[in-house]
Amino acid sequence: MLRLTDFIIDCPDAMKLAAFYSEVTGVPVKADSNEHWAGIRLGDIELAFTPVEDYRAPQWPGSEHPKQFHLDFEVDDIEAEQSRVLALGATLKQDMVGPEGYGFRVYIDPVGHPFCLCRNKGVTWTDEGPVWPERD
Repeated sequence: MLRLTDFIIDCPDAMKLAAFYSEVTGVPVKADSNEHWAGIRLGDIELAFTPVEDYRAPQWPGSEHPKQFHLDFEVDDIEAEQSRVLALGATLKQDMVGPEGYGFRVYIDPVGHPFCLCRNKGVTWTDEGPVWPERD
């Protein structure tokens, strides 16, 4: 059996980046987090942060220091969530939201990792979170 349990992100300061994503997701930083390993639990997967010496931020959209990954967050109100993540320290880099309000926006977190806020057509929101349309 194989199961994805952790997604680890390199950064200059584990606790600071964990605090940023804790605010973005509304999920608390795990109590056993420290300066060497900090995490937040998102369902069955832990989003974890670990400091590295001589951290070099990815350069998006350039490729001198490629992004290597990015996170997508489905949102029900992209304008409200944009205001929130910008206030938390994110930077808007690209807007791909169409006139109907669907699409995505690319942001950079405080240490340079790109992430997207997405609003996909056909997704409905319930108390348990987003429900995706069935695909053929």
